[in-house]
Amino acid sequence: MPFARVNGTMLYYREAGEGDLAVFLHGFPLDHSIWLDQLHGLAHVRHCIAPDLRGFGRSDPILEPALSMEVVADDIAALIEALGATEADIIALSMGGYAALALYELRPSMVRTLTLVDTRATPDSVEARAARDALADQLLAGGKTDFASQMFPTLLGPHPSRPTRARLRSMIEGTRYETLVAALEGMKERPDRSVLLPQIAVPTLVVVGEHDALTPPSQARAMAEAIPGARTSVIPGAGHLSPLERPDEVNSALIELLEGRKVVWWREDAE
Repeated sequence: MPFARVNGTMLYYREAGEGDLAVFLHGFPLDHSIWLDQLHGLAHVRHCIAPDLRGFGRSDPILEPALSMEVVADDIAALIEALGATEADIIALSMGGYAALALYELRPSMVRTLTLVDTRATPDSVEARAARDALADQLLAGGKTDFASQMFPTLLGPHPSRPTRARLRSMIEGTRYETLVAALEGMKERPDRSVLLPQIAVPTLVVVGEHDALTPPSQARAMAEAIPGARTSVIPGAGHLSPLERPDEVNSALIELLEGRKVVWWREDAE
């Protein structure tokens, strides 16, 4: 199985395809398998790498009480170098988007293109910080099964399929408790990176689910407007996990960014 030692820890990653490197960063409380449909659908376009971030999935357990977005960014930079590349297309979901912005701030030359999926650049409000603390306490008191059930309505759109719900539950219930707590703390402490947006000088795509309640389309459009030349793609029917819920539409938007051509997608329930 592919592992890379970076910054004193072992990261697991799944890969597909050949050519220029594209790195997919998952969100919370997930792992690399959120991107399985993208690895399958984009293998003809890029050498796709989807790592389990520090502490998640098959990567080494985490020791730190807080997983900072800067540490995740350093890990991704080291992973890119370990794979023999100097830059990569960065596609990042939710918490992964926080880390991607940190990567651009710390190592902008490593980012060839940037796709921000169901994420934001602004920090947590006082209320959101308190909610993360409460979520961590609820997790430790009630366990991951109850935690997953509580997260479903927040993460998914109104009509998620049974396979979508099954994969999401596997990811959440497969994540270590200490990782979940550390990631909540790290997200709570992340800085405001909205001031970074006007400085982003690479082709950028902002993707958001039509029904995303955590980072709604209005916020996504505002973020894209702050980034010179950025485009917004609103994914119909999706909630906060658009790559999982509507993979064909997300893949089409990514191919348009990466190859500069439109792809016509079709879905059985498309109108």
